Amino acid sequence: MSASGFLKALRAEGLTVVEVGDWRTHNRNSKGAWGPVHGVMIHHTVTKGSARTVDICRKGYEGLPGPLCHGVITKDGRVHLVGYGRANHAGLGDDDVLRAVIAEKALPKDNEANTDGNARFYGFECENLGDGADPWPKAQLEAIEKAAAAVCRHHGWNQRSVIGHLEWQPGKVDPRGFTMASMRERIRDRLK
Repeated sequence: MSASGFLKALRAEGLTVVEVGDWRTHNRNSKGAWGPVHGVMIHHTVTKGSARTVDICRKGYEGLPGPLCHGVITKDGRVHLVGYGRANHAGLGDDDVLRAVIAEKALPKDNEANTDGNARFYGFECENLGDGADPWPKAQLEAIEKAAAAVCRHHGWNQRSVIGHLEWQPGKVDPRGFTMASMRERIRDRLK
């Protein structure tokens, strides 16, 4: 999907989209290929404040340059596009999980980190402290559902193509505060 197609798909799903700077060409493609892409990965940011969160996800930080995702979903339900192409969001994960995503089957337990996820997944960072206590507003959860569904709809994928970072890489806990099983049910219902 082109950057313009990505924007169109998100808006067609009913999302409010904010384009941030040169997001269409802001990527890490110089570090390796982006694609073939097989799924969508959901994260939480461990940050507070929408403007600060978007800035960090766009620019990155010392030791991890941005973009850190393709879209930042803030608590108000807006999707801020910060990059398109390879992004530093998934890192190394489990090849068995990737095979399950491609086959759209139930996920195995992630127990190794041997496959480059930055090349294989669209990434959405969601503004949340990730402490299990920071709330997930209804508008934000709906935006996560819509954003993931928009990408799945474009590619002809089902809800099993959407995973959490915690399902990809051993030791990761994000997103914390809702289950990916419940989010996949929402996405499944939206795609019907």
